[in-house]
Amino acid sequence: MSLQPAINLPDVVAEVVAAFRRYEDALVTNNVGVLDELFWDSPLTLRYGAGENLYGHEAIQAFRAGRPAVGLARELLRTVITTYGHDFATANCEFRRAGSERTGRQSQTWMRTPEGWRVVSAHVSLL
Repeated sequence: MSLQPAINLPDVVAEVVAAFRRYEDALVTNNVGVLDELFWDSPLTLRYGAGENLYGHEAIQAFRAGRPAVGLARELLRTVITTYGHDFATANCEFRRAGSERTGRQSQTWMRTPEGWRVVSAHVSLL
């Protein structure tokens, strides 16, 4: 017999939506400190970007520090956030960068830690 966790508990969804919005704001304003904070500080964290594969918090942090801070504005076209129990969630969105016709996709896996909600895995790609 398998037990399914409670899906989309309203209070947990609200917490993850708030964390996701904080991440999105930090992303488009290039607030590297908040971006670094919101990724789990672990060598197990990974981020597959449009042009890079990053393994571990240190590699993600180094990428953010060296990335140009131009052309970051984007419009979210669709966002789906799903929570599983109290401590695990996924956030997936489609986006379009200002001045571009290409659609991008972003997937994040979030985990509740003692420090708060953190991204443990992310993937960004362009269609």
